[in-house]
Amino acid sequence: MGRRILNDALRTMVNADRRGKATALLQPISGVMVSFLNIMKHRGYIKNFEVIDPHRVGRINVELHGRIKDCKALTYRQDVRAKEIEQYRIRMLPTRQWGYVVVTTPNGVLDHEEAIRQNVGGQVLGYFH
Repeated sequence: MGRRILNDALRTMVNADRRGKATALLQPISGVMVSFLNIMKHRGYIKNFEVIDPHRVGRINVELHGRIKDCKALTYRQDVRAKEIEQYRIRMLPTRQWGYVVVTTPNGVLDHEEAIRQNVGGQVLGYFH
């Protein structure tokens, strides 16, 4: 169940975005999910998000932008080296123009561009475009 929390939250966001809703309520939450949403916010795929009551079960209210085409988390976390990130991105994302692969590294949760810039590898959490 622990690894499905991120996948269920991302699928909830995609479904709400496809229906044209302005917000999505994600529940339960995790620290990895907050890091994933920070990357999505930084890259302009969501407007903002607010963590409500993080000490208990918690909820996250996400304001959607309408830019999410697909967003998936991997239930199996693949190890990837810094040199292999570019090949993995080409295989998973549809084009070079948009989309990001999210990687958890010793430096924190990063997108593929930042991981390549810092020359660190790690485990692939998922991707969005």
